[in-house]
Amino acid sequence: MTQSRKNILVVGGAGYIGSHCVRQLTAAGARPVVLDSLVYGHRSALKPEVPFYKGLLEDEAFVREILRKEKIDTVMHFAAFINVGESVKDPIKYYLNNLNAPVKLIQAMLAENVKRFVFSSTCAIYGDPAVLPMAEDRPMSPVNAYGQTKLDFENFLKSCVRAYGLSYAAFRYFNASGAAASGDIGEDHKPETHLIPLAIQAALGSGKPLTVYGKDYPTPDGTCLRDYIHVEDLALAHMLALNKLETPGTRLEYNVGTGKPFSVLEIIQSVERVSGLKVPYTIGERRAGDPPALYADPTKVRAELGWKPKYENVDDIVASAWKWHKNHPQGFAE
Repeated sequence: MTQSRKNILVVGGAGYIGSHCVRQLTAAGARPVVLDSLVYGHRSALKPEVPFYKGLLEDEAFVREILRKEKIDTVMHFAAFINVGESVKDPIKYYLNNLNAPVKLIQAMLAENVKRFVFSSTCAIYGDPAVLPMAEDRPMSPVNAYGQTKLDFENFLKSCVRAYGLSYAAFRYFNASGAAASGDIGEDHKPETHLIPLAIQAALGSGKPLTVYGKDYPTPDGTCLRDYIHVEDLALAHMLALNKLETPGTRLEYNVGTGKPFSVLEIIQSVERVSGLKVPYTIGERRAGDPPALYADPTKVRAELGWKPKYENVDDIVASAWKWHKNHPQGFAE
């Protein structure tokens, strides 16, 4: 990281992925500043010394004041709603938060001449893939409002590159998972919708028995295949992109996953191996819109950023999550 790129505003930095990225920024010698509404984030996910502002992106004057006061030169954006099912039932909520709010953020940035931006996107922009693994040149046809809002914002960023010389990197995540190696921060969503924490909570008895949605997919064991990428490996990709944004008008888009998918049953088996406990589960009906398999072709991010995930063994990913959930059964203290 260059010395001139040290004051980084992390929007949504009290959330799951954002808080892990804040840790890595601090360790690298940067100065992260966090802006979070705390609708889903947790103040205790951040060390007390991290500058923190509670507020909304729609408040342009407030955002501009932070950018000026903290001498921000780069912005990372993680503040999205991510529940796919909810996005189908309530698309207005998703368009306001995932599209309108970050447009206001970019407006504030440009007004303060801040033109380096790192965006948390999603593989949901591709929809149901016709070809696997999924590379960046695959057709994009989202099947829900969550994916559509992310794609719409990526297209907006492309327009800002042309019009204003904005530089950005967009990371299209697969299944973010795991927790910090230190064990003191991890995944705490309410409600929780992700497989690994739900399986761990079922094993601990702190959550309901797990429901496996469908066992008749055209996969080796009949359950869906997904690409699980450790949250610290995701954060590392964001770090590696920072120095690539020096040239005005830079545009970077990367799929971030291991390229090694695991089935729902394989995740359950991993949780049982790591924890020594049984995961109670039942087989339910398929969920509408669940593709049989989704996994990345990470060739581009490896080649251009030199990114290599530390966690490629599923038991290692699950073990980090198990450490967090076992010691924090109610999540963060707040």
